[in-house]
Amino acid sequence: MTGHEHGASETYECDVLVAGSGCSGMSAAITARSRGLDVLIVEKELRFGGTTARSGGWLWIPGTSLAKAYGIEETPEQARTYLRHEAGNNFDAARVDAFLSAGPEAVDFFTTKTALRFDMPLVFPDYHAEAPGGAQGGRSMVTRPFDGRELGDLIKSLGVPLPELTVFGMMLGSGKEIIHFMRVTKSLTSAVYVAKRLSRHLMDVLRYGRGMTLTNGNALAGRLAKSALDLKIPMWLSSPVRELTVENGTVTGAIVSREGREVRVRARQGVVLACGGFPHDVERRRKMFPHAPTGNEHFSPGPTGNTGDGLRLAESAGGRVEDRLPNAAAWVPVSLTTRKDGSKGVMPHFIDRAKPGVIAVMRDGKRFANEGNSYHDFVQAMVKAAKPGEEIAAFLVCDHRTLRKYGLGCVPPFPMPLGHHLKSGYLMRGDTLESLAASAGIDAKAFVETVGQFNATAPLGHDAAFGKGSKAYNRYQGDALHGPNPCVAPIENGPFYAIKMVIGDLGTYAGIVTDANARALDAEGRVIPGLYAAGNDMASIMGGNYPGAGITLGPALTFGYIAGRHLAESAAKREAA
Repeated sequence: MTGHEHGASETYECDVLVAGSGCSGMSAAITARSRGLDVLIVEKELRFGGTTARSGGWLWIPGTSLAKAYGIEETPEQARTYLRHEAGNNFDAARVDAFLSAGPEAVDFFTTKTALRFDMPLVFPDYHAEAPGGAQGGRSMVTRPFDGRELGDLIKSLGVPLPELTVFGMMLGSGKEIIHFMRVTKSLTSAVYVAKRLSRHLMDVLRYGRGMTLTNGNALAGRLAKSALDLKIPMWLSSPVRELTVENGTVTGAIVSREGREVRVRARQGVVLACGGFPHDVERRRKMFPHAPTGNEHFSPGPTGNTGDGLRLAESAGGRVEDRLPNAAAWVPVSLTTRKDGSKGVMPHFIDRAKPGVIAVMRDGKRFANEGNSYHDFVQAMVKAAKPGEEIAAFLVCDHRTLRKYGLGCVPPFPMPLGHHLKSGYLMRGDTLESLAASAGIDAKAFVETVGQFNATAPLGHDAAFGKGSKAYNRYQGDALHGPNPCVAPIENGPFYAIKMVIGDLGTYAGIVTDANARALDAEGRVIPGLYAAGNDMASIMGGNYPGAGITLGPALTFGYIAGRHLAESAAKREAA
């Protein structure tokens, strides 16, 4: 097909076209360009970075040189055993082996040849560290903070962090920085640290219109963009791919909408789809999310532009979307909030559930899970506990002391005020457990009994019902300074508070079926020449489960690298032939 046949008014030629500017897309682009290919990145949205830019910036990749530098040695077989356990019947040996082999190689490439840098805590347990092959640390790493000024004018186009995860517009770094903010009223050292951090942020906002200390996912997107900038890779923003061009069964490029014109991009070596999956595709959610029978009973904090474009493009070229996973997305409990400007927000609940003095109940007033378990596991327990035909919602509950010490959801700890959240109805309050239950629509009798049962053994640090704090990941997310169990404390000092949680996601798992080289496959399992997929557009290698922190971004970086490497190797073979 020609550009004229597609109605394209102009053409553009490159070796590789990458659709999407998140971690996987930029990884593929940087890898291909570093190996001599001419690359173009096109991004549907006004800002680049996709889901990556508002993520935690963690990557799960076992066996890296970073881990070895900390004295953490493991064989690929140990991680393989863990992933086999996690994926169960959906274990994809070829792609898992490719990930475990290329992951450390990708990290070495990016940390020595580009602007990417990572830090690794000595202890960060896998989410099921007690399972066969599980580990207490050495697999999850976080992106090192980055000075946004290094991006020059491009910083203006970087996706902004999720407002619900910021403090005065700052996305806090992980670990020590969060601890400083939590202890700001208890430690002079922390108070000084926070004061300096806030003053730097304020100066940046006054001068640049935004904070320039990029952390977490913003740092990852920023560092990748700096790497692409250094390699002079062009990036077209507000330029969605409308359709793929296919000639004799080979994907040869795409029609891209840019500045009101249709541009036929001819990609001599291939196209990489990295469009962020389908968290905001209501129709595909309806088909794939059992908890969302109309597609509207799901609330994603991901970018609203992630509407499944990549999946539809692949299907148009004969690709297949994986539909056999037990979970089509990485679930997370979320609460819905109204911001001060009147807009709506979606708050993921990552660490508050594990804190001592916090439990979760359904409308029947009963607990249903270990609140300290991973967000993915917690949501599965929510679904299982819900009554047929009932809205799937849970309520996070605590007392006044716990709320002011740790915060809850969007509600910050002392000394920040509660008024806005109470007035909006986001935070429900009752002087007694009975009055809180009435406000939240919870069965009061069962709720009071549940809290009483929990309190009976909580002072001893024991959760008889669900074992909160019994697992390594529970304890990591709890309060290390609270004993005897960092995740358990009684709920006894009114007033009492509750926040309603529903189901959201951190990214979709049900993506394009690919081989170990990230090449898209058709319904018969044959390679579609010229078409690759990575990130949340690629069917997850995790088998529908969530083994540890960074299991979306780790494979995203790795399979983007694999795709870029394979494109370059294939080009070299063609040139030599």
